[in-house]
Order: sequence, then C-alpha cells, then structure tokens
Amino acid sequence: QIQVAESGGDSVEAGGSLTLSCHASGYSYLAWFRQTPGKKREAVATINAWGGCVHVRDSLKGRFIISQDSAKTTTYLQMNSLEPDDTGTYYCAADSRYLCTETSASRYRYWGQGTQVTVSS
Repeated sequence: QIQVAESGGDSVEAGGSLTLSCHASGYSYLAWFRQTPGKKREAVATINAWGGCVHVRDSLKGRFIISQDSAKTTTYLQMNSLEPDDTGTYYCAADSRYLCTETSASRYRYWGQGTQVTVSS
C-alpha cells in the first residue's frame, strides 16, 4: 500500500526559499504538483524511487530542485526565489506503475492531502 504525506508549507516573502517534504512508502514513481488560484493542477517535478526520471517544469528550472534522502523515503522540493505566483497548494503524488517523467495528474493514483504555500509581495 502506497502512502504519501506532504509537509513544510508556510508563508514566505517574495524572494525567499522554502523546502517541502514528501514522505512516501511503497512507491516507484513520484511527482510534485501544485494548484494555484485560477489554474488547473500542474506538475512541478518528478523523480523515481531510484533517483532517476528527474524532471522539473521548464518554467521552474533554476528555481525549484527535487531531491531525495538516501533511504528514498523522503522526497524534497526546494523552492528558491519564490514569487507571488508560486502561491498555492502543493501536492505529492505517487504510484507503483511506470510513470517516468509523467506530468499528467490523472496518471497518479495516490495523493497526499496537500500543503499550502503562500508567497507575499
């Protein structure tokens, strides 16, 4: 059984940094998504349980970094130079099926409850 839980959301000022954590077990492929006001849920970054299949949304490259701890039980989303447009709910999603660099939310079966990130100008 795959279990997923996010943490680390907070309120920060523009230009600041924040690192989100996703605690997941039993997965093979994992992704971070975000739901920002007025937009549909979009993929932020992907990774697999072996540290491969790493992908970051083109518009976020250079600011967002996805990584894992050595046990691969915690996946991090490091967010730098945050902007007000980054405000939203961030979700971690996982699955056991082959979903290398998959960015479609509908393909992931297991989701966390989400964690709120608010960036003020």
